[in-house]
Amino acid sequence: MPTAPAATPIAHYENFPVASWLCPPHLRAPIAAIYHFARTADDIADEGDASPAQRLASLQAYRQALQQAAEGGTAFADWPQVFGPLQWAIQQYALPTQLLHDLLDAFVQDIEKTRDRTGYADDAELLDYCRRSANPVGRLLLHLYGVHDPEALAQSDAICTALQLINFWQDLSVDIPRGRYYLSDAARAQFGVPQADVLAQRQTESATKLIAASAQSARATMLRGAPLVHRLPGRAGWELRLVVQGGLRILDKIAALDHRTLNQRPVLRAWDFPLLLWRAWRMRA
Repeated sequence: MPTAPAATPIAHYENFPVASWLCPPHLRAPIAAIYHFARTADDIADEGDASPAQRLASLQAYRQALQQAAEGGTAFADWPQVFGPLQWAIQQYALPTQLLHDLLDAFVQDIEKTRDRTGYADDAELLDYCRRSANPVGRLLLHLYGVHDPEALAQSDAICTALQLINFWQDLSVDIPRGRYYLSDAARAQFGVPQADVLAQRQTESATKLIAASAQSARATMLRGAPLVHRLPGRAGWELRLVVQGGLRILDKIAALDHRTLNQRPVLRAWDFPLLLWRAWRMRA
């Protein structure tokens, strides 16, 4: 098999392992290529001072570069370091590129909703966003591992959706000032939390109950997908165990803050890793 082009080193903070030493060595290059594709698109959507129109135009150019990579072309515009390795991965592993387009659809939605200062009407709309923003990554990894059955795909979707939701409830204090609203209108109405309270980051008793219920739902979703760790062999299974336990540990930290994350952001620390290893080892078939 041809050697993969070198990928840019991973420099962003991450709660969960990405192409770590536990990942099967022969899959580190395609996994890193997928990660850098998603990370760069996320930066286009989020970072810097570009206007929404400029961000959307850049993502459109990025999508065209993806299409070029999928078709064997070389017109990668400003991102050869992303699309060189990704093109190699697409060719060598027959990656389903629609999943990559789904990720871009989610980033476009982020820009448009931030521009328009709109949130999500209900859980169904929020979960549909997760279907495009998070689930494709898990499905791409399963494709690399050669796992394609419907039960495994459903479990992967549950894990990825849970991770996305956990990030939402962890990052409320960061996202809200940036115009990102993930507490849905229906959920706020259920707990009697006015939008004004969310925008002002007022940690009322009702807001705390809403965040607690959201975190509990994310935990249930993660546990629904957790049996997938036993379907992946060797290092891949251990990698996924740590991903699952990393998400659950963040939920523990949110609970330790009494779910008051409108003004606080819990993070994993170095001393959490031994606990994650212990919990990963204890996961049973």
